[in-house]
Amino acid sequence: MLTTTLSDFRKDIKHYFDKVTRNVETLIINRGKDNGVVIMSLAEYNSLCATRHELASKANEKRLDAAVEKLRKGKSARKKLIE
Repeated sequence: MLTTTLSDFRKDIKHYFDKVTRNVETLIINRGKDNGVVIMSLAEYNSLCATRHELASKANEKRLDAAVEKLRKGKSARKKLIE
């Protein structure tokens, strides 16, 4: 996680954007006491949205937990992907 001030961010926007996208970093821009902005890559944002969707219902959460438990116990199977 990176942090900076708004002034420093303005001085070198491209540098900060490159760090965020290349290194899967999250950038926090401080704008005063208890006030700030978070910048993250689109890929990271999409990943968070997908995770939130998957955990949005108890049924999805239970299904995912069961799948993880199967993997831990070695009870999973490999399948070929259709391309």
